[in-house]
Order: sequence, then C-alpha cells, then structure tokens
Amino acid sequence: MLRFSAFNRVFFRLLASVFIVAALLPTAGMAYEDDDWMGFNTDSATSWEQHYDRSAARQWELNPPLGFPTVSAENIGPMKAAIKRYSRIVANGGWPTLPRHTKLSPGMSSPLVAQLRRRLLASGDLKQNAGFRHVYDSYVREAVKRFQRRHGLTPTGFVDKNTVLALNVPAAARLRQLRINLSRMVNYSRVVEDKYVLVNIPAAQVETVKDGQVVSRHSAVVGKIDRQSPILHSRIHEINFNPYWNVPRSIVRKDLVPKAREYARRGKDFLKLYRMSALDSAGREIPSSQIDWFSPDVYKLRFRQEPWDENSMGFVKINFHNKHAVFMHDTPTQSLFGRNYRAYSSGCVRIQNIQQVVSWLLEENGDWPRSRVAEMKRNGARVDVKLKKRAGVHFVYVTAWVTPDGTVNFRRDIYRRDGVGLSAAAY
Repeated sequence: MLRFSAFNRVFFRLLASVFIVAALLPTAGMAYEDDDWMGFNTDSATSWEQHYDRSAARQWELNPPLGFPTVSAENIGPMKAAIKRYSRIVANGGWPTLPRHTKLSPGMSSPLVAQLRRRLLASGDLKQNAGFRHVYDSYVREAVKRFQRRHGLTPTGFVDKNTVLALNVPAAARLRQLRINLSRMVNYSRVVEDKYVLVNIPAAQVETVKDGQVVSRHSAVVGKIDRQSPILHSRIHEINFNPYWNVPRSIVRKDLVPKAREYARRGKDFLKLYRMSALDSAGREIPSSQIDWFSPDVYKLRFRQEPWDENSMGFVKINFHNKHAVFMHDTPTQSLFGRNYRAYSSGCVRIQNIQQVVSWLLEENGDWPRSRVAEMKRNGARVDVKLKKRAGVHFVYVTAWVTPDGTVNFRRDIYRRDGVGLSAAAY
C-alpha cells in the first residue's frame, strides 16, 4: 500500500505537467465552483520554467519595496509623469529589440551587448553608459536585474528567453498599458479600506495592506487562461482550518470520473485511496461498492475530499462572499510559487506563506497568535473562525503601475485585457 500511494503521488504530479498553457482568448462571465484538487488539476510548466526557489519567491515579495502598495492614490501622480516620459520615448521611435533567441550573461562580449545597452538606456534601467560597449559588465548586469525586478521576473542578471520577450514589448504597447492602468488605479484606489488583502492577478501576487502600507507580500497562484480569476471586491469573514474540499462538477466530469474508471478496471477503491466521499442529492453518503463508475448516473453524485495532508485546500481556506464562489487557500504543492509564470488554478488563489496572512487577519480576534495558527497545521483539527473585524479583499487586474519613487512596474497581460496584442502576455 505504501508503494502504491507513492506511485499515485508521483503519477498525479506528472499528470499536472502534461498540459501546456496556451495563449487562449479570455473567457468572460465565468463562475467557479471551487479550486483544483492537486490530484486532478492541469497545472503545467514549460521547459524553461525554474523549479521552486524560495529565494526567488522572496525577491517577488520585496518588489516593489514593502512600503509601496500596488493600488494607491499616491501612485496616480507618478503614473501620469511616466505616461509623459513614455510618450516621448514613443515619439522618438521607441527602443531597439533583441533577436528572439538571444542569450547573454555577465562577462560576455558581443555586438548584441551594445544593442542591449541601448535598450536599457531607453527605459532608464541603465543609468550610465560606462564600460566597454560590447562587454556585459557589472553595469549591464545590474541594469538587467533592475529591468527584471520591474517586470516581475527573477532578477538573475542573465538575459534569457523571458527577459528577451519582456525587453521586446514595444514602447507603444507599454504606453497604452500605462494609460489603461491609470484608469484602473483611479477606480481601485477608491474602494480599498484601512485594512485589506489585495490580489493582483497579472502579478500573481498578494499583498496585506494596513493604513496605506504593505505589511507583507506573497507569491500566489491565480486562474489559468481558460479559468480566469475574477475581478471582485468583498470582505473576508471567516477562516476555515483543515477544510473539506468539494470537487467542482467540471473536474468530476473531466478528471475524477475517468480516473476512477481506470482504478475500477484495476480493482482499486478510488474513493478510499484519496479519502473522498460520494454524496447523493439528499446529502447521503454512498459506499464505493454501490457506485457504478461507468454509468452516466455517476455524474449526479457530489464528491468531497476529507481534510488531510494531500487535500487541495492545504490546511486553511480564507472565505469571503462573492458570486464567483472563489476563495484563497493553502496548497500542498509549493513548487509553483517559485516560477515566473503562476497562472495555474481554476480561479481561486493559492498563497505562499499563508500562515502569515491568516495570523494578520486574526489579529483583532485576540486569541490567535501565529503559534496557534501553526499548531492548526500540525494537528489537523477542523475549526472555523469568524473574524471579529472583517478585512477587505480585492482581486484586481493591474499590469502597469508606478510607485512614488518613480519605479515603473509592468506585469504580463496574462488574460490579454489591455488590447496590446500577444507580446505583453508572451513572456
């Protein structure tokens, strides 16, 4: 049995990397029943994505500096100033591009380095044109790292595929993004409270904000291209420790039933192996022995996964009312947090280091120190906690913003809502 369980864990992690995310057209008006179960999600990783790197995730948490919220009325003036500067760049012909397959690293000497220098000078990332023109020196390395940080890429200082794609987004496209996001910034900044959680979907990033200052920032996993996380504004009212997971009907049809049929052919009890229950329309539990997996009637059943280490919700779920039935939660699969591209869920948002977020949300409850939250993960107890003071939660779509220090930040237009074409979504 131990060997079989290990096999299944490996199998489902392999299954998670089978499907490659395509640049599909956005789907509007979507409603979600729940998030992926780790055994049946269609998470994918292209060959150039790095594995989980805690230091990389840490870089994203500190970018921009914690003092600067993504959504703030203080960002409006700097955005207007950036729009004027980018308008001049466009009027002067934009910036040079690099060949698509360019790869450059510190110490190299190449004519392409001179081209890279011109590109970085145009956007203000290279502050001076010192050094040998064709040499990838420390000035260029630091300028590349500055560019990567501003675009949500791991600041390695190496020019790789993702960096080239981001460098090659036309200046006119970036200008349009700044203009579109200025309107978003004005609207979003009007609805935020003194204490709130912000999910910036394109950045796949979560911020906890209090009194206009970022308290913490976290890598996140957001909705896939074809299962997009919605824009929403609500208030967090409840924390569920070690929750059940109700499998969405879409996953039941596409993933759970086909896999259960495969197990049935091998004489294996699918529900027992994955600690799941099948319920009829009246909420009565149906024993595995009474389920005909090959009958169409199986789709009338509801399936629920018990709390355990491999539950897709992880050890905690953050609840807030919304018509999309999405929420924020932990995950047993931490590897996605270290990737540059993190749009892999079915619409819900998974949060790296969620314990810190939960502790912060429960501050006003008084009896939930961080040690107690950590203990809930260890002991696996089912507990629901109502917040004594509800915090705001905002799922927003911000692909460009400027902080008061003048830093111009861009993120992938992952759902292609900016109207600037594929280039701003391709890296």
